[in-house]
Amino acid sequence: MGLLDSVLGSVLGGGQAGAQGGGIDADLLMQVVGGLMRGGGGAGGAAGGLGSLLQQFEKAGLGHVVQTWVGTGQNLPISADQLQQVLGGDQVAAMAQQAGVSHGDLMSQLSQLLPQVVDQMTPHGQMPAAGGGADIGGMLSSVLGGLLKR
Repeated sequence: MGLLDSVLGSVLGGGQAGAQGGGIDADLLMQVVGGLMRGGGGAGGAAGGLGSLLQQFEKAGLGHVVQTWVGTGQNLPISADQLQQVLGGDQVAAMAQQAGVSHGDLMSQLSQLLPQVVDQMTPHGQMPAAGGGADIGGMLSSVLGGLLKR
């Protein structure tokens, strides 16, 4: 288990996200978010994973939305449908199957979480250094902890 998984696991406590998380198991949500931040779960540094994700938004015509998450101003929202468009049906289906939830539940959860995660991963509008795993883990801990308390 990697550092990102460990940090997210300790934040989410391995329990259910329950009413706050739309019924998505916290461990599975951790895996989905971690996979997205690592570039679909593949090899590569944090900046590479995030960079690849940002490129997906650009290709889908939503670069202006994701740039607000990277920038220092207010984040524009993204709908579950827009996020599904960015990620593609195959990736969404695989993630939903992994999490054991419907596409809609997963996309709804991620559309709320992803802007905040990207925002926190890009302090001062800068991409994280490839070796910044500890900082990214701390950021995800803070973001996910705050969202699950709502």
